[in-house]
Amino acid sequence: MSQNKPELSLKRDLQGVASDLKWSVVELLQIARRLESNGNLADAQGLKRMAEVFQRDEAQLNEYAEALKEGRLLCEATPPSA
Repeated sequence: MSQNKPELSLKRDLQGVASDLKWSVVELLQIARRLESNGNLADAQGLKRMAEVFQRDEAQLNEYAEALKEGRLLCEATPPSA
């Protein structure tokens, strides 16, 4: 199925935000490891929980982008102006 311009833009935006979340997870886990090695287990656990939430959100955004690509999700509105 051919995608219209708003759908392509939305798909690209979803993938971009998912990529940002993935990068953030990597950074959070690195910080959590440093906190753990310095004995700050409570804050390290908090960052790990945040990373888990970000990973779930990343997966959900990627699922939306895939559904849009496959035509299971349609976008007819024009994207907001930047």
